[in-house]
Amino acid sequence: MTSVGSPLVWGLFALIVVVALAIDLGVFNREAHPVRTRDAAIWVVVWCSLGLAFNLFVLRRFGVQKGLEFLQGWLLELALSADNVFVFLVILSYFKVGREVQHRVLFWGIVGAVISRGAFIGAGAATIHAFHWVLYLLGAFLVFTAIKILAQDEKPVDPSRNLVLRLFRRLVPITPDYSGARFFARHQGRLMATPLLAVVVVVEAADVMFAVDSIPAIFGVTTDVFIVFTSNIFAVLGLRSLYFLVAGLAQRLVYLKYAISAILAFIGIKIVVQPFFAIPVAISLAVVAGLLALATAVSLLFGPNRA
Repeated sequence: MTSVGSPLVWGLFALIVVVALAIDLGVFNREAHPVRTRDAAIWVVVWCSLGLAFNLFVLRRFGVQKGLEFLQGWLLELALSADNVFVFLVILSYFKVGREVQHRVLFWGIVGAVISRGAFIGAGAATIHAFHWVLYLLGAFLVFTAIKILAQDEKPVDPSRNLVLRLFRRLVPITPDYSGARFFARHQGRLMATPLLAVVVVVEAADVMFAVDSIPAIFGVTTDVFIVFTSNIFAVLGLRSLYFLVAGLAQRLVYLKYAISAILAFIGIKIVVQPFFAIPVAISLAVVAGLLALATAVSLLFGPNRA
């Protein structure tokens, strides 16, 4: 398994992520408050700018090939994150989480996502390195997932049926009411988890399920661990701000699932035919970007929920 990242470059990436998160939570969002659309838009621009700036760094340091791989992986993860936005909206609405503490829930959800995705990517990289044929299984899995997306019914998400939530409620005592932005509080003399911690657990579980699709897809773009991890994490980091900006818009992108299905099928086929015909990364990037742009435009212009 290859990796263009030296310890110094990995350290630079880690420093950027830690500093940005610390500024986000420790400076601008130290106190619980509703996130305004203007603030969310600013942070979306910040995270996208950081991702594109890092993309430029990768391109200049490691070449055009790696730069295009990073950009394709970043765009792919942003597209798959659209489903996350909608599911987050359902979860926060179900638990009646106040707007003033939603940022805190999603912040720790994203931090957990960074850790879990790192574990997924590490395990995937080690497996592919030891058994290269697993990559072709991932390709077949992506094609299967693409078909499943098209075939499945649009059923509403019901957080109450979440197995992780039911297990958490059984094992961990929870206070009957929220206690501001706190995850733990005393109730009748006992230290107990608040419902806010249960919400974070459900958000984390949802992201793990999304990672099952997104991690194989990103390995279909490149097997370079550094590119896989950094492009994935830069996309995930902006997900929280994206939620506050386009939670309503996400429901209007009715044709996005068709683009995601086509992209996953394309990447799956790309993996399978790689030994016989290598699809240039520039063409692959054009296919991914073109399908996303087409689905977004058609949804906004001709979808049933168009303005």
